[in-house]
Amino acid sequence: FEGRKPKAREIMVISVLAAIGVAGRAAFFMLPSFKPIAAIVILTGVSFGGEAGFLVGCMIMMISNIFMGHGPWTPWQMLGFGLVGFVGGVLFSGRRVRLVPLLIYGFLSVFVLYGVLLDTASMLMYNAVPSWQLCLATCASGVVFNLIHACSTAVFLLVLFKPLLSKLARVKEKYGLLE
Repeated sequence: FEGRKPKAREIMVISVLAAIGVAGRAAFFMLPSFKPIAAIVILTGVSFGGEAGFLVGCMIMMISNIFMGHGPWTPWQMLGFGLVGFVGGVLFSGRRVRLVPLLIYGFLSVFVLYGVLLDTASMLMYNAVPSWQLCLATCASGVVFNLIHACSTAVFLLVLFKPLLSKLARVKEKYGLLE
């Protein structure tokens, strides 16, 4: 990202999207695992590419954990949401995006990529001797939370798909971003 010398206006858009994600996480703090973060990260990756999606995912978790609580899980959360945004950008950026494949990607990326990564991280952070049985038990105990998180991502993608993508396309065209 830094190697291509991004314009200040591109950095500003990425910062604003990260701020929206932080506000979204704070607004839904009372509902465990029901957050708009992944949808915002995915739509950023779709609009501006995988690098921007990765940056927004990392920044949202780093900044929002200032309010929610930092710990050894923060780098794992940053990596998880960064990967969700990056892969979404690689898969969908630069082409016409259809809603159903995006919803499927959103659900699966949060359930499998983010969920399994964070469950594995939990096992590695809190247990001295990792094993396959422990990994399966940790992943099984997180299935309900990962399912809620994946479903909420699909719901937020459904709600934000047209309005956010149209606004980001307008900003991208108006300011000549990523040319």
